[in-house]
Amino acid sequence: MPQRAKRRGDVLLAWSVVAGQFPVVGLERPGEVVPLVGGSLPRIFYRVSVVRVHLLDGTYELFRAHFGYPPRVDPGGRQVGAIRGVIETTLSLLTDPDVTHVGVAHDHVIESFRNELFAGYKTGEGIEPELWAQFPLVERAFRAMGTVLWATTTFEADDAMATAAERFKDQVDQVIILSPDKDMAQCVEGERVVTFNRRERKRYAEPDVIEKFGVRPESIPDYLALVGDTADGVPGLPGWGAKSAAGVLARYGHIEDIPAAADDWEVSVRGAGKLAATLRERLPEALLYRTLTTLATDMPMDETLEDLEWRGIDRPAFEELCEELGFESTLTRDLPVRGG
Repeated sequence: MPQRAKRRGDVLLAWSVVAGQFPVVGLERPGEVVPLVGGSLPRIFYRVSVVRVHLLDGTYELFRAHFGYPPRVDPGGRQVGAIRGVIETTLSLLTDPDVTHVGVAHDHVIESFRNELFAGYKTGEGIEPELWAQFPLVERAFRAMGTVLWATTTFEADDAMATAAERFKDQVDQVIILSPDKDMAQCVEGERVVTFNRRERKRYAEPDVIEKFGVRPESIPDYLALVGDTADGVPGLPGWGAKSAAGVLARYGHIEDIPAAADDWEVSVRGAGKLAATLRERLPEALLYRTLTTLATDMPMDETLEDLEWRGIDRPAFEELCEELGFESTLTRDLPVRGG
């Protein structure tokens, strides 16, 4: 029997001795009462607690709040509107009783090891100074709210979430990556690891990734390498678009498995001859771009699943931060506690 997590006092049932194999990953509500039947035994009910790890994209949350919340300044004149927005949306997340284990990834700096591989990769250039100034503040806010925080430097926040998903996916029932970034789709595995766009309230399991991109999750880095990803400064290959990349990769999976000659392609793609020629001529570039779009799953990370269990707000640190930023006292009332 695999080692599984426990959610507070409830017992997590992964494989039932009574009912045989009993996957709980599909359950929607923690504490759902599920009927179990075991051979000729009478029908019984067992309360199952589903344990999920929620991985929050802190950088995205900061940018979303900066552009989505009204500006405001603290007593010292600093712009802190984005911090207020992040606090509100994160507290809302933590009030959900299903959110028991949380990790937040945030780009302490924008540059990473990928900038050493490709000069055109994204940098912090162009970020508004008032937003830059809130980067250290948002890290203080996440820590004050009691969440584990990975503030990345050499790696990126996306690498932290990918590493955490890989590390914890076999210890819990489900990992939910709270990010809309396209590159996070490569982490999706069936229903075990999914992404969730908080703004659109849209969840992406494996069938949803295939429907959206036309390729399986493991082909997402290849797809982005061919099509490009402007948000990260990855240019892609000329002529390759979403339809052509999806059509070819749906058949061959990875760039190096695409036949060099279009005549050997077993799929019909408009402009195949020109696309094949471009790929032949610029294959080293395509492979470099795939390296850039492939998330690291081996980022150094000391935290255990137990460390990720959310135990409540660090009230002294949270109240001190709110007072410093000039947030009204009502924000510190009725704060979520462990278990909602």
